[in-house]
Amino acid sequence: MERRAFISASLGVAGLSLAGSATGIGQTASAAAEYYDLRRYQLASGPGTKLTDSYFADALIPALNRLGIGPVGAFSIYFGPETPAYYLLMPSTKLETLVTAELALAQDPLFVKAGAPFWDAPAGSPPFTGIESSLLRAFTGYPKVTPPASAATKGKRIYQLRQYQSPTNAYHVRKVEMFHAGEFAIFEKAGAHGVFYADALIGPRLPNLTYMLSFPDMAALESSWEKFGADPDWKKLSNDPKYKFDPPTVSNITSLVLRPLAYSQI
Repeated sequence: MERRAFISASLGVAGLSLAGSATGIGQTASAAAEYYDLRRYQLASGPGTKLTDSYFADALIPALNRLGIGPVGAFSIYFGPETPAYYLLMPSTKLETLVTAELALAQDPLFVKAGAPFWDAPAGSPPFTGIESSLLRAFTGYPKVTPPASAATKGKRIYQLRQYQSPTNAYHVRKVEMFHAGEFAIFEKAGAHGVFYADALIGPRLPNLTYMLSFPDMAALESSWEKFGADPDWKKLSNDPKYKFDPPTVSNITSLVLRPLAYSQI
């Protein structure tokens, strides 16, 4: 009950934030907006990586799909600190499904059998050194995960995962507004496909927002950011007195470049 009450309270705060971000731009809260469990599995070089691959591909992702969670994204770090590490993106329109997934998995006989080597690994040699998890809620203006077209054919693609931390809740709300006021479209014009945009409800470094962009390759990523910075609509939006503050609305940016694992559904 304490965990459920904590989650409910956190959602209440986030709802106020999103409602504030919608003011004046015609956005309203969407019942269909997804929730995301974004996990980072810190691994150690060696057999644990192969065991984690087998666990994700043969046990965890199929079982999550049976729970109605999906498409599930699975990624390794291409450019970023503390490798090897895997990221898992688990989307669902039902919050209860996400927060009770671990309990439900333990009742799934197919999962229990397929996942046994990973789950039952000796404590002295675990396949990972730690798991970090953040609970996110999709922006009202971008309510669902949108994989790039290349994901369906397992085509060449990379992803950029970015987190914007704000110094105060008020600044955070302003930055969320800014995305709804035009940033989605500017990214698409620049060739940066939005996979998801979300508000962090539970996790480290709050308040923050997290989003993911997809590109064919690193050259396209660099080119798209150049186009984004030079776009007249971006220059107009970023210089709007409503969003231009000193200090700025974002105090810290974390950016990683990820590669999809072979079994990723995104």
